[in-house]
This record gives sequence, C-alpha cells and structure tokens, in this order.
Amino acid sequence: MPPTGAFTAVTARKTFDKPVSVGPTHSLSTSPSPAATGSTNPSDNGKRDWPPSVRSYVQRSFADGNILPGIDRSEMEVKLKQVISQSVEAGTLVTIDWDNLPLPQIMIRDERARSHNLQFLSSHPAQNGRSTFTNETTPNKRKSSDLESLDDTSSRALPWRQSNDRDSFESRVSYPDKRPRNGAGPTNGSSKSTQITEGRKKRFQTATSGTSPVTSLRPWRPVSNHDAEPAEPKGPIVGRCQELEKKYFRLTSAPNPDTVRPQHILEKTLDLLKRKWRREKKYPYICDQFKSLRQDLTVQRIKTAFTVDAYEIHARIALEEGDLSEYNQCQTQLRALYAQNLGGHPTEFLAYRILYFLHTSNRTDMNDVLANLTPTEKQDPAVKHALDSRSALALGNYHRFFELYLNTPNMGAYLTDMFVARERLSALSAVCKAYKPDVKLRFITEELGFDADEESARFICDQGGPHLLDARDGGVYLLTGKAPGFFEPALKAASSRPNTKAAV
Repeated sequence: MPPTGAFTAVTARKTFDKPVSVGPTHSLSTSPSPAATGSTNPSDNGKRDWPPSVRSYVQRSFADGNILPGIDRSEMEVKLKQVISQSVEAGTLVTIDWDNLPLPQIMIRDERARSHNLQFLSSHPAQNGRSTFTNETTPNKRKSSDLESLDDTSSRALPWRQSNDRDSFESRVSYPDKRPRNGAGPTNGSSKSTQITEGRKKRFQTATSGTSPVTSLRPWRPVSNHDAEPAEPKGPIVGRCQELEKKYFRLTSAPNPDTVRPQHILEKTLDLLKRKWRREKKYPYICDQFKSLRQDLTVQRIKTAFTVDAYEIHARIALEEGDLSEYNQCQTQLRALYAQNLGGHPTEFLAYRILYFLHTSNRTDMNDVLANLTPTEKQDPAVKHALDSRSALALGNYHRFFELYLNTPNMGAYLTDMFVARERLSALSAVCKAYKPDVKLRFITEELGFDADEESARFICDQGGPHLLDARDGGVYLLTGKAPGFFEPALKAASSRPNTKAAV
C-alpha cells in the first residue's frame, strides 16, 4: 500500500500555549513512520525522495512574504499535509503543477470566504432576483434608486436597513442636533423617518398611471403597456397659428402648434415689421415682435435663407438702437447659420464683429478672428475698413483712425460711436503732451472727427475743462500747457470694460 501522508500526525491543541513548530524542510527530509503513513513495505523505511517542486512549494508556503494575517501556522501545516497526502494517494505527486498551485493559506482564506457567503445568503435571500451579497471589506455603496426599491414594511430588511434611522445620511444632515445619539429607531408609523419616506414616495408617484416611484426612477426597466405614458412627438413641430403679430413669451413647456406660426405666415410678419419700423420707429414693440418671430423659427427648426434674413434685420435694428444684448444674440445665431452656407451677408457682420471687439477691448477673440480670416474676406471693403481701424488703434495713430471713422461703411458707425469718446480722450491726452502752450480748437475739431467747433468745445466742457478754452484773436484755443494729464482720469474710466449685457 502506498504511503498516505508525508508528515507525522499531531494531537489537536487544547491550550493556548505555542505549539512546537515543525519545519517544512525537516518534515520532508525525515521518513514518516509506518503508523502515520499506513505503509507496511520495509522498503519505505528511511528518507523519502521528494520532488524539487514539492520542496519549493513547501518553502514558499512558509516564506515570510506569503504569510496572511488571521491564519495560524498550525492551520497551514494541516492544510499542507492534506494537499500533499491527497496527491500521494491519487498518484499525482509528480504531475501536479506545484509552481502554480495556490498556497495553503490562500486555500484556507478562499474556503472561509465561501463559507461566509453561504451563511449570508441563507440568512438574507436575494430580492428581485438579484443577490444582496456585499464583500465584507467593501463599504456599502448604494444609489438613491436602490433605496427607493426597498419596502420599508418588509420583515426581511437588509442589515443596513435594520440599523437605527438616526444613523442614516439624510438624518445626520437634516437633523444633526435634534436626535439623541443613543436613541432607538422609529417604532411607529408617525416617526419622522417614516414621514420622510412617505413624502418621497408621493413626490415621485405618477399621478395618472399609478406607477410606482421605482419605475419612474429606473428608466431602463421595461414597463407594461398600461404603465407606459403617451410618447412625445418626435422631430420639429409645424405651427398652425395664422396671426401676424404675437407677443413674445418665454417657453416653460413644450410648444403648442396652435400658438406657433408656420414659415409662410412668418414671412408676412417680417414684411409687416419692416414697414412698421420705417414708419413708426417703436423699438420696444419691434424688438418684442422679432423675438417672437425668432422663437417660432427655433421651435420649428427652420434654418433657411429666410431665417438668415430675419436675424440680420433684427441685428441691424438693435445696432441702430444701441441694444448690444439683442445684437449679440443675433450675431451668435448668424455665425452658425453662415457656417451652413445659407446666404446672407457674412462679410458685413464679420466687419461688425471686429468693430465690436474693438469696443469691448477683447484681444483674445480678436486674435481668433484675425487667425481665421481668409484672403477673400480680407479684400472685402467692410472687413478691410475694420482691420485698418484696428491697426490704427494698435499703433496709436488717431489721425488715421478718425479718417476711417468718418467713412465707415454699412452700419459700422453705430458700433464705432460706442467707443469713439474713449479714443477722443486718448487723442486729447496725446495732443496736450505734443502741442504747447496751446492749439486752435479748429485743429481739434478736424483731427478728432467732430462736425463743428461747437461740438468739440462741448466735449471738452463735458470732461470738466471749460477753463482750458481761451477765446482770443477771433478764435478759440485749447490751452494744452495747462492740461498735462487732465484727461487721464476720464480716459481711465472710459477704458474700463464696457457692459455688453445691458439692453436698451
């Protein structure tokens, strides 16, 4: 009969004294007794020749780096005996891959984990076909939808639901000082925890179909036909309203086709608004009607040449009235529409954009525009004029800038008017430093783009400088010698970043 064991049997421990350790090399080098191995063959007496792979396996089992906390050496020895004995009995001592075989402490740890899992599953059965097992060393991480799916009245609640409600996260945050730390959990339906749970259920309860909060919180769960809500219409709506004029209302729900005008009605509305603007010039009314028109275009996803025309007209009217808020909204939409090659006047509004960045002193966006300009766009008269204005300001050439200002194409002068006072103050500061002791007021009028001497004199007086004007010899002079740095505070105030959000 082949030997049944490679180690001498030991008596089970009955005290807490440290057992006598049996070294792995000694156990393999000595010959097991016939009583321990069950062998009666005299040739088995003496030392047994163990394969090197078995010796290496034993040495690795007791290496300091492989010791696991919580597993005693005696348990490892018993498991090691069991593994080697079974391999000897099965005749697989040589064929087993000992280099990749799990160490005895690993086997003991896995057996403990499997035993713990079976005990936990038997005491806490799975709910909804899903296992509730959680690793012992991993904190419980739950979603709000998982908490909603648990029945508060169930007698088989999970361990974390059996704890006191005062320890829940919501209770700790909402009522940190009003609950005793050692108090018991809720005992009746009128407790604060139960009221919170019921209130949460009511908030998520579907009013019409009666579906549960779990269904509403879990959109991935399939619902039955009687629980399904009517599907919302897909794609853009088509308006049915026939009124030409309609006040603007901000949408708070899905648009109603009965209050949305189709495109052929919107075209008639645009013609009406253009006529009214030329005749009445009532900007608040026109702006409200244009916003309503743009809203109807948006909800119907109409992006055609008519859309570009409507946005361009509104942007021009907003520029004329100095309403930068509405102008910015139109300019933003026009950039996206121009990218789709729907027509319009892209170079005209590109020039407006450059002038707008001069007004806001936005160098970052200005650099982006300059980097994206094409040679064709640079040759456009409006774009070339805007670029020349930018260059004149960058070089401090106020003479060139005001020449360009008096010859601004299209409606760019409305944008330039927003920052021309700042540039006039800058030019006046330069004139006061370069010309001493005085200079004719007519020179200031011509250099700074004023229409008349009265306008330039009024501008200087508005800055608090009437004492700098001297009338003599049949003319008016600006006493530059008395004004060193006089216009600097006003220039600094005018150079602060303008508010482009304020509407008229």
